[in-house]
Amino acid sequence: MAAFLKSLPRGKVIAEFSLWSANLLRLEDDLARIESHCDILHVDVADGHFAPAMLFFPDQIAAVKKVSKLPIHVHLMVANKILIAQINQFAEAGADLISIHAENANAAETLAHIKSKGIATGIVLKWDTPVSAAAPFIDDINFLTLLGTAIGVKGQSLSTQAPARLQEAKALIGARDIVLAADGGIRENTVPLLRGAGAETVVLGSLAFGAPNLSERIKWLKSL
Repeated sequence: MAAFLKSLPRGKVIAEFSLWSANLLRLEDDLARIESHCDILHVDVADGHFAPAMLFFPDQIAAVKKVSKLPIHVHLMVANKILIAQINQFAEAGADLISIHAENANAAETLAHIKSKGIATGIVLKWDTPVSAAAPFIDDINFLTLLGTAIGVKGQSLSTQAPARLQEAKALIGARDIVLAADGGIRENTVPLLRGAGAETVVLGSLAFGAPNLSERIKWLKSL
């Protein structure tokens, strides 16, 4: 098991901050600002095919690793044929956790490859993929992330099905030691709903980086 998993504040909401919402021109400053408030740094990686955006690359993450002690969760939204290569590159860059999509045809193979590198593993489900699609992988993962909006697009409203899907995922996890995460549509009014449905972490974008008082925002988050 990756060492950072043991240090997560289980029982409280784990604060996972999305690098996509940081100030990319002043990234080092933003990383310093959030260091004491964030539990995991979430990095979306998209190839413009599996997901419409094109996001983050290994050299950026290697640079982040040099200036931040935060564990890095890499969420790969990439086509089947480049998954292994991307895993290799982000593992070398310093990823602590790599999540792939259940929708990838080679998901089982690539999860095994992640584990072989001593890195924590995760599965992500698109907002409209049945939760049951995670079942074949449930004994091989440390994180299960459910998207509440369309993949790779900012600023959307949370799907009304998101809370029920989280409850279904929580039942699927059962007694297993797996972190259940919610990503997409994370707003001040949706976080309590997602937490109440079983999310142990929510991926915070502007809710964290745009907070007028980050200390107060995280105090509120941890109180849920």
